[in-house]
Amino acid sequence: MNLEDIQAVIDSAKVRDNGKLEDFIRRMSPASSRKEIAEAAAVAVEVVEMVPVVLACAAQAAEQLGLRVVVMPVLDHAVRYFVNPVDLIPEMTQGMAGLLDDTYLAFRILENFNYGSPPLMDVDFSEPLRFLRRLLGTEISDKLDEASLFALQDVSTQVNQAWAEMGHHS
Repeated sequence: MNLEDIQAVIDSAKVRDNGKLEDFIRRMSPASSRKEIAEAAAVAVEVVEMVPVVLACAAQAAEQLGLRVVVMPVLDHAVRYFVNPVDLIPEMTQGMAGLLDDTYLAFRILENFNYGSPPLMDVDFSEPLRFLRRLLGTEISDKLDEASLFALQDVSTQVNQAWAEMGHHS
């Protein structure tokens, strides 16, 4: 998991934003005032900037709980989506607005891990996810919810295959 790549994507999106995040928020919430749009944009930037730190904490928690083999492939999936320029909202053309879907997916994946016992992290992702869902709309959010579950299912399949192979070598 290369968190420096995520930070580089965030830095690059900031440089090419030129008001695109506020434009995106205005399109998604046309009744909002300029002040509300500016405030939402500021919060959105803060939430996006949390991603590398939160993923690093999740990796550390997985290590401490002995869940590295299960958690890291899913976190890697979130990182790949984040650094891949082709996704639902491309940051190459949309600036910081293009990282809202990436951030939603990363947080949704982490929220799924918190349903386990014990939870992966003592972090409540519900508020940032609600905020991002309002910005993204239900269509995009629903697709990302499905992608987060697919990432978990994909890893589950990989773990089952690894267990099966280990059983054959015994």
